[in-house]
Amino acid sequence: MSEKLDLSKFEKKMMIRNIEHKDIDAIIEMQRKCFPGMDPWKPEHLESHLEHFPEGQFCAEFEGQIIGSCSSLLVNFDEYDDRHTWDDITDNGYITNHNPDGYNLYGIEVMVDPEFRRMSIGYRLYEARKELARLMNLKSIIIGGRIPNFHKHAGELTPREYVEEVIHHRIYDPVLSFQLMNGFTLMRINPSYLPDDRQSNQYATLMEWNNVDYQPNTKRYYKTSFPVRICVVQYMMKQIESFDEFAKQSEYYVDVASDADADFAVFPELFTTQLMSFGNEKTPSQAIRRLTEFTEDYISLFTDLAVKYNINIIGGSHVVEEDDGDIYNIAYLFRRDGTIEKQYKIHITPNERKWWGISAGDHVKVFDTDCGKIAIQICYDIEFPELARIATDMGAKIIFTPFCTEDRQGYLRVRYCAQARAVENQVYTVISGTVGNLPQTENMDIQYAQSAIFSPSDFEYARDGIVGECNPNIEMVVIGDVDLEILRRQRQSGTVRQLRDRRRDLYSLNYKNR
Repeated sequence: MSEKLDLSKFEKKMMIRNIEHKDIDAIIEMQRKCFPGMDPWKPEHLESHLEHFPEGQFCAEFEGQIIGSCSSLLVNFDEYDDRHTWDDITDNGYITNHNPDGYNLYGIEVMVDPEFRRMSIGYRLYEARKELARLMNLKSIIIGGRIPNFHKHAGELTPREYVEEVIHHRIYDPVLSFQLMNGFTLMRINPSYLPDDRQSNQYATLMEWNNVDYQPNTKRYYKTSFPVRICVVQYMMKQIESFDEFAKQSEYYVDVASDADADFAVFPELFTTQLMSFGNEKTPSQAIRRLTEFTEDYISLFTDLAVKYNINIIGGSHVVEEDDGDIYNIAYLFRRDGTIEKQYKIHITPNERKWWGISAGDHVKVFDTDCGKIAIQICYDIEFPELARIATDMGAKIIFTPFCTEDRQGYLRVRYCAQARAVENQVYTVISGTVGNLPQTENMDIQYAQSAIFSPSDFEYARDGIVGECNPNIEMVVIGDVDLEILRRQRQSGTVRQLRDRRRDLYSLNYKNR
């Protein structure tokens, strides 16, 4: 009997998969080979794609080598001008305008390594897009296609005439002919689509593939608003005798927020230091260590309140001792479904270091909620514009800032910075502070606050960019509605568009802990 043939040595492994961060350098190098003379992706472009829509980024891997890739985003195409450019539809290649509720998949790039063409790589990538459209119940796939052979005929044919010749198979175009064979139909021809596409004379054919399995969802077509109601608690710090007193005072405010049908109840930074008012510790360092012993009671209380009252709670912040003995100032998100998230304070004030020895966190987090993505930036953190920009680029629409300040100057730093973050990032910001006093508690003896909800500044928002605000230094709440649909529209077509108009060619923000 002859020796059994080992088939494994003949196998060639081909796979279509989602792009990962490790693929970025290989994709950029491949793009240089595919499109010589055109500006390739920058690493931050592809990182942004993976941050905003990882499901829509595909690559072809053959024997461990990246030989093809494609990028895309979701849009509501009806919101874009008929004569849009590639920069318009992609936010200059960063896809920060990706709309998770969009019903069109817009393809912005397909490329195949020249050494591996005629292996149906492009076809496989297009099929991956079609399968994604079916899985996500998208209406169609739209692409702005190059016509790279047009420059050979531009002397005797107009763009329309050239496209008609290709459609009737009298001229072959490597891109347009391929798209037609893959079921795409011509919508229109856009001029000045891609400035560095000299082969196409900057023209592009807008093509569409319709998903025959699409099931229309009326709400996606006619969504006029996405209101989120926020109840901000301006919390009174006063002497108490037990944790039960603290719990009753906290539940009272959650009940108020729930009665108003609020989606979020927001408490201030370090409001749990009220628990130090019935301790006997003589020094601030001892008092803060004693406070950390209430951590489990605090978390249990607010988890129960979020579920009981069916409301998301920004639980102010609490001082927590971790296993290594370090103490952190941590803000908690208690979702109404009973799940919990936390954000460490990143920038520690001199007083926190001096009196309590607080350690700094090192991650910016953005949390999913049933009211969109949100971020929490504790007091001093809102005074550093980089953090809000990082959170916004990660998808945050609302930034909550629990704060605790002892004088008007400190309060105004928080307020002015929160308002600036709302304008420059086109997000809503919310500040919640403590008032009153704890005369027997070192470093927490006096408080100053005027809690508020802020919006960007444009015609569709509140006149002064103030959705609502408390009276200063009074125990009360302010309740206001913010509209995430207005926010989305204004980012796309507002009087100014700070997110889209950034000069990324001149500057960039490098967050090391992505």
